[in-house]
Amino acid sequence: MGILALTETTHLIEQVRAGASAAAAKVALFDFDGTISVIRSGWVDVMEPMMTGILLDLKTGESEAELRALIQEMIWRTTGKETIYQMMDFASQVTARGGVALDARVYKKMYLDRLWTVIGSRIEDLKQGRVAPEKYMVPGVWRLLESLRERGLKMYLASGTDEVFMKEEARLLGVTPFFEGGVYGAQEDYQSFSKKILIQRIISNSDVRGEEIVCFGDGYVEIEEVKLVGGVTVGVATKEPACAEVDEWKRQRLISVGADYIVPNYLALPRLLEALFAK
Repeated sequence: MGILALTETTHLIEQVRAGASAAAAKVALFDFDGTISVIRSGWVDVMEPMMTGILLDLKTGESEAELRALIQEMIWRTTGKETIYQMMDFASQVTARGGVALDARVYKKMYLDRLWTVIGSRIEDLKQGRVAPEKYMVPGVWRLLESLRERGLKMYLASGTDEVFMKEEARLLGVTPFFEGGVYGAQEDYQSFSKKILIQRIISNSDVRGEEIVCFGDGYVEIEEVKLVGGVTVGVATKEPACAEVDEWKRQRLISVGADYIVPNYLALPRLLEALFAK
């Protein structure tokens, strides 16, 4: 493990695996929330208290700290998956403690209603043009997208957020045109789409091999799935919403599932591209 560049905390690039190169890449797969967008920054601080509170009400004797740690680990394990899977996992935790779990879709609605109280004003500010899109983007991402397009990579955007919402948020940030491969999110029929399905579709429907995919993501799922097919991965372990420094908790977990590089943002883009596309 080594530091490639550290002029200041905002410009940290860590190469975890020596020799990891995307020089042969034809495709770039991006996660959305926490990788491009910070519109939904703070979502964990909405989901975790909701779930912890429900489990506390079951009065199992577990402390709040114990339940919070359990929920945080569950959220991390499912970050990048469709939200419904997080709610299904949570429902199983309720059942395991003798509670009567609600339908996962009910828990999802509870969560989204609470999340909207945090992000609703951000969406409205973007719609009304009261703020520039850059306010809710990971620093440097626009230049990164332009650079990858110039290199001829076909880009795909995939999120565990419901597609109807994330497509609108991508439009508001102005990034949709970069993604010639498509913009994908969670479906009502949750089994019809996942990042794993998209990766397999890319490989089976084109001349792209797994090792020709480079992935940018802040979650367990996309990093693990791209590593499984032999691709190169950049873990965005950023402390939101400022995205100015590495979040050590995220960093450790992204490395544990195979991140080849760790960055807090894309402000050191020339150095990142030089390292990433070294032959």
